[in-house]
Amino acid sequence: MTANVTHAPAARERQPAAAGSLAGTGQLIRLALRRDRIVLPVWALVIAFLASSGASAYEALYPDPADRAGLTASVAANPSFAIMFGPAYDLETAGGFAAWRFGTIAALLTSLIAAFTVTRHTRQEEDTGRQELLSSAVVGRYAPLTAGVITAGLFSAATGALLAAMIAGVGADATGSVAFGAAVALCGLVFTGVAAVTAQLAEYSRTANTLAGSTFGVLFLLRAAGDTSEAEWLSWLSPVGWVHRVRAFAENEWWVLALPAATTLALCAVAYALLPKRDVGMSLIAGRPGRAAAKPGLRTSLALSWRLHRGALIGWLVGFAVMGMLFGTLASGVGDIVGDSAEMKQMLQQMGGARGIEDAFLSSITGMVAMIGSMYAVQATLRMRYEETALRVEPLLTTGVGRLRWLGGHLLFVLAGTAAVLTVCAALLGLGYGLSSGDVGGEWPRVFGATLAQLPAMWVVAGAAVLLFGLVPRATVAAWALAAAFVLISMFGPILELPQAVLNVSPFTHVPQLPHAEFTATPLLWLTATAAVLVAVGMTALRRRDIG
Repeated sequence: MTANVTHAPAARERQPAAAGSLAGTGQLIRLALRRDRIVLPVWALVIAFLASSGASAYEALYPDPADRAGLTASVAANPSFAIMFGPAYDLETAGGFAAWRFGTIAALLTSLIAAFTVTRHTRQEEDTGRQELLSSAVVGRYAPLTAGVITAGLFSAATGALLAAMIAGVGADATGSVAFGAAVALCGLVFTGVAAVTAQLAEYSRTANTLAGSTFGVLFLLRAAGDTSEAEWLSWLSPVGWVHRVRAFAENEWWVLALPAATTLALCAVAYALLPKRDVGMSLIAGRPGRAAAKPGLRTSLALSWRLHRGALIGWLVGFAVMGMLFGTLASGVGDIVGDSAEMKQMLQQMGGARGIEDAFLSSITGMVAMIGSMYAVQATLRMRYEETALRVEPLLTTGVGRLRWLGGHLLFVLAGTAAVLTVCAALLGLGYGLSSGDVGGEWPRVFGATLAQLPAMWVVAGAAVLLFGLVPRATVAAWALAAAFVLISMFGPILELPQAVLNVSPFTHVPQLPHAEFTATPLLWLTATAAVLVAVGMTALRRRDIG
């Protein structure tokens, strides 16, 4: 060990400055790819499958030219669809339909996964102290950032290539498929650059991810405003808008791809310029110094839990409020997009098991909202594990705070926070639908109750995460994979005609398809009981295991 430490500076001196600052980049890239060898390929497949499934179903849903012409006219006449999905340039082909219907969601998922990947291999490594250990070896100053950017870039490029290949594979135009895949990939690269910058600005990885996610939200709203107003130029300010402005499967405007490419280079240049202006573990936006003594309201474990969870909870509440109002407004016009397609009507009615197309759409939306909201429960549970691995729990427990008291403070925000997120979305979903349909008094209670019926299934996901935390703490992060498996089974299980035994694995399968399906309390009670058992076993396991 002594020899290594002694000769490391000399080795650096013998290298050119550029080579020294990037020393170890290849090893860090291999390490990052090994750590993400499951997560990133799975997300790339999911994103590509979503878009290709829409393209493959197009012929069955809109078999006649008249159906397709009616779809085009309906979408053009309803601005709600432009807010959610963006402008439609070609609804006469399967590829054009997939680019319109899944372009925004593909850009969203690719961008966020790319951003989180950069943060994971840069700022999070600094949070845990691993980066400081690596920097003591022959690892250049710019190597971790370069490795994170390249890893996220490879994911974005692979997602775009897979997306193009799978859409072309179901019969869509090959040129348009490549344009669409390239647009999505470059949007991911833009947010790779965004995360590279936020990793320099923020003090912690959670803050860096929040800044990157908030940036996407602002740019999405900018795109939505431009696509639904006379100020169309606003869409040209958003990378999300550039995905649609490529006009894949229509004109295929290749020159638009230069905009995200140039933006990515500019953002990465900014990140590399900011990096040497701070020390390892530090940030350019310094945190405010704390008080010498805690406020009276911050002297309990529950108050500490609120302090730790409030940022994420408020962000989720705001996001779900916007989502609820947006989907509620969109639901009243879903009949326009269905048009005269009997196949689409039948599919939506089967999804809702209900009496109307709008109720079927609301049913599918409430399920989707619950699946997304369950991710908050996982995130909140992982906060407990983060506090434990950061060695902040042991000192707290020496002050007289018991394990269950500490755990109970966090569980309040895991379980009640999940309920709060869903309640806000349910209230605004019902309000938006009631206002757009002209019957707030009649529709609001019905939609509100239908959405809240999803809460027990979300609690099961939370209970599974708590069980992992208490029983197998090192595998707590696997709660993400478990939640994703539930979502995939619920979304694609019926399409793939999986056995009922497999479908029953997901808690979301057991929730009644409200608002117009017959309400049955039995499955909701069983789901609640299952969640309670999972949480109880997790709490018991935590009492019996070592901390840390």
